[in-house]
Amino acid sequence: MFEFDPTRPKWHQIAEVLRRRIDSGEYPARHLVSEVQLENEFDVTRTTVRKATAALREEGLIITTPGMGSFVSERAADQNGD
Repeated sequence: MFEFDPTRPKWHQIAEVLRRRIDSGEYPARHLVSEVQLENEFDVTRTTVRKATAALREEGLIITTPGMGSFVSERAADQNGD
């Protein structure tokens, strides 16, 4: 299980993990960023996951399509040389 730093917001730490996964190519372009999987992986609420994905969306790393989900953007993949 992921060990959170108690001095920092959980959503911020989750966003950092997801950023690293995108940067490393572990999450390539068009990869589904599943809220349910993240809830289970980090043992947090959907609200916490949504705060993390909102931060990534503001940075242009993911795109959310209503009814479909959140996906790693092409722009994020291009920045990493993919």
